[in-house]
Amino acid sequence: MPATSALDGHTVTRATREDVADIVALLRDDDIGADREGVDLAPYLVAFDAVDADPQQYLAIVRDAGGAAVGTLQLTFVPGLTRGGTLRMLVEGVRVGSAARGSGLGAALMEWAHEQARARGASLVQLTSDKRRPEAHRFYERLGYVASHEGFKLEL
Repeated sequence: MPATSALDGHTVTRATREDVADIVALLRDDDIGADREGVDLAPYLVAFDAVDADPQQYLAIVRDAGGAAVGTLQLTFVPGLTRGGTLRMLVEGVRVGSAARGSGLGAALMEWAHEQARARGASLVQLTSDKRRPEAHRFYERLGYVASHEGFKLEL
């Protein structure tokens, strides 16, 4: 994946440890994230190190022309035997900062993610979205995503 990509006047880069605080702030920038995400960066830095060491992971940060963090997402490439041995890409932690929502940045970021999937040879993109985010569901449907499966989670 490219080190830096231009995206509608923004830059998308692979996140570094120095970006973790900005990413956590983006994750906390909504009602659900404010309750779910913590403020202690230590566990996020441990998680970042694991993500950064894995070549199947790409944690992106989006910055505006002034350098402010305005978006993030994590891409995970998953090889598998189903669907004829297809490579799939999972998209997680998609966030566009509240000040940039509705600007088209989210759609441009997702198209950038789709380009990364194609470049790696993935033939399927998957994501999950919290059931409490109906606006996000409409957004993904506008991009062509289909709610074809029911997701399950087990907290351990």
